[in-house]
Amino acid sequence: MKKLLWMLILAYGTVSTGFSQGSLVSDPTKAQFIDSDIARFWQAFDQMSSVKNPFNQYMKEGSPGLKDFVPFRIKNGKQLNRIVRKKKASYAAIRENSLKVKAQYPPILKAFQNFKELYPKAVFPTTYFIIGAFNTGGTISKHGLIIGVEKQQNIEEIPFIVAHELIHFNQKYPRKRYSLLETSIKEGSADFLGELIAGKHINTATFVYGNAHEAELCAEFVKIMNDTKYRGWLYGTRGRKKGRPKDLGYWMGYQICKAYYQQASDKKEAIRAILNIQDFDSFLAKSGYLAKYLQK
Repeated sequence: MKKLLWMLILAYGTVSTGFSQGSLVSDPTKAQFIDSDIARFWQAFDQMSSVKNPFNQYMKEGSPGLKDFVPFRIKNGKQLNRIVRKKKASYAAIRENSLKVKAQYPPILKAFQNFKELYPKAVFPTTYFIIGAFNTGGTISKHGLIIGVEKQQNIEEIPFIVAHELIHFNQKYPRKRYSLLETSIKEGSADFLGELIAGKHINTATFVYGNAHEAELCAEFVKIMNDTKYRGWLYGTRGRKKGRPKDLGYWMGYQICKAYYQQASDKKEAIRAILNIQDFDSFLAKSGYLAKYLQK
């Protein structure tokens, strides 16, 4: 049965379940994978010399995932056409890789199954593999997980970013403007739990630096953790200190969640708690991480 399932995935790019695109299922083996936007992108790419803007059609015929990617990542067909023409060589370089996405469905499905074992309430939305504007590796929407394949230099790392986004989809946090602490935990928990189910997280270089400068970063973080400005810690390079990698907030949130998980006697309950944080200050206190820095 499992062998047949892998064959179906590799052949068709989706598990045949009878659900429509955008389905939400509790059984990981029924999760859908949609990669039709990739072939559609390369069709548009090959028309660039003969069509003024072939990407308008690419977007018009796109999957729900591609359409959800548009407002803040692609913006519009004119913008995508401009970027692809400017970075034509970079897009061409990822073409072969992008066409190998199906080979990653088995490890992705394995990560989904691992998550279900650890968190029985887990749900699994459709995963959309699209090609965007070289600015986002992954995000989520009401329709599911959306993976920007052009950002994945190593196609074998796609399961790790899918796992990260799956954790985000299953987080149940208060809707509000988050502080640096809260956003760091939100992102770091996706790295921590994503690593737990897939075997690796998505921020290797950042973690190498963080682990080597832990005391310095912790002392600095506690002074600004209640700010709602993330400069130097999250989402981009603005405000970064010279020599530091981006997104150190991911590393910090990971350490907090890891400490919480390690001190918990019931690991499954710890995972449930990490996914359903309502009071981030209380969660931090229970983790014990940063305690000695907060006392200074």
